Amino acid sequence: MDFPDQPFVVTLPKHSDLFGNPQIDPIAREKVPQFYADFYNTPSAVNHSQTINGYWMEQSRGQIGIGKIDAFGPYRMPKNLFQYGLNEYGQKSAVPSGLEADGRMEPDADALWSAAAGNIKAKYDIVIRIYAGYDETSVWQEFGEMKFQTKEDIPAEWGNPDTTKPRWVVTRYVPWTSWKAGQMQWGLSSVRQGESSGTITHEIVHFAFRVGDNNNNPYEPPYPRAGSGPWDIMDRGSFNGPGGPHRRWVVPAAEGASMPAGLMLRSKIRFGFLRDGTVLKLSRNGLGKTGLAVGKVVARAVDPGPGELAGITVKLDGDPPGDKTPPQDYARNPVSAGDTLYNFYSVEVVERIGYDSFTPDNGVLLSKNLDEEMRGRGFHPFTWVIDAHPEDIHMIDFKRPNGEPVMRTVADYRQLNDALFHAGTNSGSQSEWEDAPNRLHFYVVDLQRDSRGILSYTVGVRSLDGSGPQRRGVTMTAPSAPVRGGVCGFTLKNTGAAAATDVAAHPQDASAFLTHDIYRLSVAVSGQGWSADLPNALAAVKFGDSQPVSVRASHAGSGAAPGRVTLKAVSESDPNQSATATCLVQ
Repeated sequence: MDFPDQPFVVTLPKHSDLFGNPQIDPIAREKVPQFYADFYNTPSAVNHSQTINGYWMEQSRGQIGIGKIDAFGPYRMPKNLFQYGLNEYGQKSAVPSGLEADGRMEPDADALWSAAAGNIKAKYDIVIRIYAGYDETSVWQEFGEMKFQTKEDIPAEWGNPDTTKPRWVVTRYVPWTSWKAGQMQWGLSSVRQGESSGTITHEIVHFAFRVGDNNNNPYEPPYPRAGSGPWDIMDRGSFNGPGGPHRRWVVPAAEGASMPAGLMLRSKIRFGFLRDGTVLKLSRNGLGKTGLAVGKVVARAVDPGPGELAGITVKLDGDPPGDKTPPQDYARNPVSAGDTLYNFYSVEVVERIGYDSFTPDNGVLLSKNLDEEMRGRGFHPFTWVIDAHPEDIHMIDFKRPNGEPVMRTVADYRQLNDALFHAGTNSGSQSEWEDAPNRLHFYVVDLQRDSRGILSYTVGVRSLDGSGPQRRGVTMTAPSAPVRGGVCGFTLKNTGAAAATDVAAHPQDASAFLTHDIYRLSVAVSGQGWSADLPNALAAVKFGDSQPVSVRASHAGSGAAPGRVTLKAVSESDPNQSATATCLVQ
């Protein structure tokens, strides 16, 4: 649909409108409906071969797809665009004199469609209404506070056509944006989208699966931290794409928001997208009875192969409330989860492949989740990502026209760009997470890449209140001969023994994942000028198996003065079980 006051942006000469669009040569008006049907679902150079169907096929492992989009129109709407767009967020006073903003666009659009094509709406699973112009979400900031220093600086061409009224208008999150940006409509789960929208897939999740938003308001205090940020299509991971969130205004929408993040593990489980047996389902109380569990979790963009998991969940069972985290106040601690009490933990792996290509990192994503959304009861994210770096990321969001930098607020979703956990001691992140109130300890032990280059992590979790019936033990051996610098190759052996566990202790029989112990490693060096680097302070070894551990020794000065590198391993299940060995270096 287009409007008396707003033609389709893609019909205009290249870069000719106020916003600098379109980015391609003009499309004839009568060809616009089919152009957008193809843009969203047929691989091409314009959409970089990324489609709605491609997203859903990847997330659902081939169970859900968008097989065909039928195109209708174009239709000329009976009212101006601003008469629909200014019917939101307290903007009605900005309507030019003599006119009203008094309705939603969908009924008028559907009436035109039915009149032209008949009453065929019921034959479709989803109706996507593409309207001429922009989604306000993609332009309010870029063509508001980022373009104009103050609302008084907005020039006439960006202002209200009624010159008796201000050139600015209130918008969803902040007191003002330019009238030209603010008179646009906000995208909705109806699914109603402007030509700048790259978030259609996000809106389809709302529409088809009845899932709410998991995002926050990062612009006004008190600031509640984002729930799942760039890692989740239901948070502002829907903004992922080339150029980032401030490039969501381009038409066609092939930059920011064109490659949304994948679905979180919680959503994939709820939607039935994962094969039976590919998620290891544990319980907190069960871990106290059975001892720790260890599994290999593969990147969520691919289907797990033999011996691999799509993820791990840990139910916070026991006396209510299951989540023992003390409630906090956002106003005093904006990076807390507030008073939300969660039902289970989830562990998954993100790799920048497929539709996760524009996530900000590779690593292990640890989250707390609600079984059911808490709608209409304030800010209660249904998924809460555990941030491996909860401190302020201290990065600039944008610069005002006068050059003044504006930092990302403490609630900006990109504060979670560094949230992933990594393996190793020099990864730039953490390799473990202890939740003392909930009596759980999570470990990111090691990483692997298969022959295709696909990333997976060895992950462990244990209870702080029980180590299970297994016998724990460990030995460590060192090279028998002195090493001339370089690497000391130790051998770590799990001398413990497996034991029978209650198969009903967890939501599933987890016996195959209860066969390891996790050891904490530390290194000491003696000898003038010698130092040693321990690449990984954690090791997971199966009962009866051995594992090599490498420690790199180096000498600061010249000469062949001898040194001693001592490696110690302590069982996380039973700290009384430890072993040491010493490597001679020269």
